[in-house]
Amino acid sequence: MAEIVNMPKLGFDMAEGILVRWVVSEEEVVQKGQVLAEIETDKATVEVESTYAGVVRRHLVDEGAIVPVSTPIAVIGEAGEEIDFDQLIGDLGEKPASDVGGDVSSKTQIEQPITGQVPEKESESMEGAYLPGGVRASPLARRMAEELGIDLRNVNGSGSGGRIVKADLEAYQAAPPIELEPEAVDYPLLSTEIPGDRLIPLSKLRVAIGKRMVQSKQEYPQFFVTHEYDVNKLMDLRAQVNAILPEDEKTSVNDYIIKGVAKSLREFPNLNAKLDDGDQSVVYYGHINIGVAVAVENGLLTVVCRDADLKSIRQISKEVRLMANRAREGKVKAADIEGSTFSVSNLGMFAVEEFIAIINPPEAAILAVGSVNRVPVIKEDEVVPGWRMKATISVDHRVSDGAEAARYLQALARYLEEPLRLMV
Repeated sequence: MAEIVNMPKLGFDMAEGILVRWVVSEEEVVQKGQVLAEIETDKATVEVESTYAGVVRRHLVDEGAIVPVSTPIAVIGEAGEEIDFDQLIGDLGEKPASDVGGDVSSKTQIEQPITGQVPEKESESMEGAYLPGGVRASPLARRMAEELGIDLRNVNGSGSGGRIVKADLEAYQAAPPIELEPEAVDYPLLSTEIPGDRLIPLSKLRVAIGKRMVQSKQEYPQFFVTHEYDVNKLMDLRAQVNAILPEDEKTSVNDYIIKGVAKSLREFPNLNAKLDDGDQSVVYYGHINIGVAVAVENGLLTVVCRDADLKSIRQISKEVRLMANRAREGKVKAADIEGSTFSVSNLGMFAVEEFIAIINPPEAAILAVGSVNRVPVIKEDEVVPGWRMKATISVDHRVSDGAEAARYLQALARYLEEPLRLMV
């Protein structure tokens, strides 16, 4: 007995679908539960299983047709069975919609196969089906992949939701082959001797640093401002100075920064200060003593270059070098590490582009300096190489604000970008 297969309703909001491909041709045997056709919904490509066993006697819609839900799409019967298709479809058209699961109201709606191709762009955007491993591909793409021996898992999809379409396979064929990463291999450990956990007391220096930094972060409302400096002239000047100095007296970039920081602070007394009297008053320091962070074993020490704004670059360089060496050797003097009014922390020697430093209490600010890098810069509409350096100031918001910090960084730029100012 001939049976009618209808367009299924897949989801409560589905009103129609596109019959993308017939999997079983006319006059071919089909089993119940076997995939009969592929249809597109607004969400995915779905395989439609036959609800009957027999022979597909007639397709009632063409591939690419837009088909309303519950519309008859195929007739399944027995091999050699004589079927009056006009009568079968006519009887179906005369049944109430509730009997056929759809809005089939007249014979003319189903007498002829539904035709009409979906426009190419629309079809491409709607194509896509799930494959094992989460791969989504249009039926055409799958057929092409099978014919060409292409693993769809290696193809990037450009269709809706990342679905693979015909154009993706064509692009994949045109592109050079990509070698896949080899599968992960479990290698045996080179040694079975794994050290146990250890409990090591913190050094007194590390404990002190921890307490001060916790105090700083908890009690100081800190904000941060970053500026990039053009240090081409500074690098040239340093090279000229070092060319005439003995090897053990050559200057570092940090020496020029210390001098520039100190001279700029004369214009911004709020940054060379501390809060006092229960945070009700501000102490403005008369001296400008620059603390310079030095990495030592198990911690960090700040050595102090006193009255740095009044000293020459060469004097600053010599003093800081001697104090830093004493700090690393564990022979630091009390005068080396006491009395700073503003600090500089420079990680440029470690190829750090920029970072943020924590204020060293009771100071009001600290400058974090990154490395000097050779980078492409635009000069008079041309790209040329140039030296650039970034610095970030951390400021206690109780004594200053962002606008003042920004102006300070601009003032510092006058010295770092026109370094002859540091020599007079």
